Amino acid sequence: MFKNFKKGGHRKPSKSSDSSADASSKGIGAPGPGPTSKSGVGAPAQNTVEPVVPPPMTHVEPLPLLGKSPSAERQNLFMRKLQICCFQFDFTDTLKSAREKEIKRQTLLELVDFIQSGTGKVAEACLGEMIKMVGVNIFRCLPPASHESSGTEVVDPDEEENYSEPSWQHLQIVYELLLRYVVSSDTDTKVAKRYIDHTFILKLLDLFDTEDFREREYLKMVLHRIYGKFMVHRPLIRKSISNIFYRFIYETERHSGVGELLEILGSIINGFSMPMREEHKLFLMRALIPLHKTKQVGNYHQQLSYCIVQFVDKDYKLADMVIRGLLKYWPLVNCQKEVLFLGELEEVLEETQSAEFQRCMVPLFQKIARCLNSPHFQ
Repeated sequence: MFKNFKKGGHRKPSKSSDSSADASSKGIGAPGPGPTSKSGVGAPAQNTVEPVVPPPMTHVEPLPLLGKSPSAERQNLFMRKLQICCFQFDFTDTLKSAREKEIKRQTLLELVDFIQSGTGKVAEACLGEMIKMVGVNIFRCLPPASHESSGTEVVDPDEEENYSEPSWQHLQIVYELLLRYVVSSDTDTKVAKRYIDHTFILKLLDLFDTEDFREREYLKMVLHRIYGKFMVHRPLIRKSISNIFYRFIYETERHSGVGELLEILGSIINGFSMPMREEHKLFLMRALIPLHKTKQVGNYHQQLSYCIVQFVDKDYKLADMVIRGLLKYWPLVNCQKEVLFLGELEEVLEETQSAEFQRCMVPLFQKIARCLNSPHFQ
């Protein structure tokens, strides 16, 4: 995705840094490969210089390249470049502030290269300013959904035109910067969690309602990596996702990012240890199974079905609860939705043991008998 706006692409992070199981931060902290008594005294002294937050910039201006600046001045220059990236522009007018927009875009690209190259560890003062810059750019009031602004009913996503965020040419690079920092092996989670905190996570989750599918894809990757690397945030992420589902099911029935959130959950459920905790079973019963009742279930059914089957695969005793839940929310007049339920039911039954099957087989076959009378060709 990053290749779309940067020629030459970017390096793929190593498997160790890209793994979603990066729950612990081992071996991070020492800035060098060992004792430096035989090397020059000057370099370590320069690395200990604490960068100072510069005064606010009044206008956008090009700055020297990070790679060509002395190492002692690099962190201060990094913070000045972060200030440039905090400037906001009107992207509805492509000609307005064109020069300043391009300077900011090039500066963002340079910051991504700096984080990705690992040539210098980001000082804590710089980290605070970097996360602040990310927030200034991505945390915003989302525009009303297309059906809300026009007063029409919600239509099938395949039939409506995809919404494009006007500032995406900058937003995409900001998301790439955040992603590269989170997956970097140089990232010390003990320090980073002070800035990528609970407030940051909650605001990140709010953005999943954006109608721009490109932004949702980046949010999915970022949140998945945060879940894998920051163990302290895992309970909050699970609880917040369940709250989003509750509001969607019982209040709004409108949310653009249910499918992406379910994709993240599919990976999380796959990593559950056994015996399964009671909180996870309650999540299945109160959030995942009721997601079948909404009119928009066809938009995210593939991801939902994967999560449901993962639960039954982990604990076969949950099959009875799942099958009865499917029967409870079985569609009465929607044949297309009924076909989806039959496909999911087939997958669940493949993981079901004999004892659980016998508990629910009477209502199950009664439902299948009614399905056989349907005039639908499938």
